[in-house]
Amino acid sequence: MTASHTPRPPTRTRTRTRTAAVHSLALAACLAAAALTAGCRDDTAPAWEYPRLAATLNTLSTALAQGCATPDPDHCAAGLDRLDTLARRAFTEVLDHRLLDQACLEAESEVRRARTLRLAATAHARQHAQTHAQAQGQGQDPRHPALEQARRAVAAEQAAYRRLLAALEKVRATPPPGAPTQPV
Repeated sequence: MTASHTPRPPTRTRTRTRTAAVHSLALAACLAAAALTAGCRDDTAPAWEYPRLAATLNTLSTALAQGCATPDPDHCAAGLDRLDTLARRAFTEVLDHRLLDQACLEAESEVRRARTLRLAATAHARQHAQTHAQAQGQGQDPRHPALEQARRAVAAEQAAYRRLLAALEKVRATPPPGAPTQPV
């Protein structure tokens, strides 16, 4: 006599066991995905991504990229003053996180020197413009040395801000010593 090999219909117990196994597997997969998403880091160590500093540096970069479209240094003053406010905020955040290094200090000093020179050159150009306008009753000569000096001072200050931005971005992106840089 030959036994027919027909599959048995699943019983309720088998269906429940399979359903429980599928649910357990799905739960394990969700937990594994959550662990990978959260990363394996020491929760007591500070995060070195510094999102607020990154946002400030991004705003500073955008303002610097927009630059000054007019050749008149007086019109650039508001933009450079805005850059100064953003740079001070970023520098303060770097100090708060104790990320300061020699390159940041040098770049900050360079910005302050360039700003002082720009303010002096702009004041000199304004004084020249007033004297020239009173004497000749005409507009100012755009090629006058005082205006050229003011334009160069504006460009130098913008270049100093670019160097400061690069230095701040470098310390922001560099992980602190001993921090894990690769996910485990």
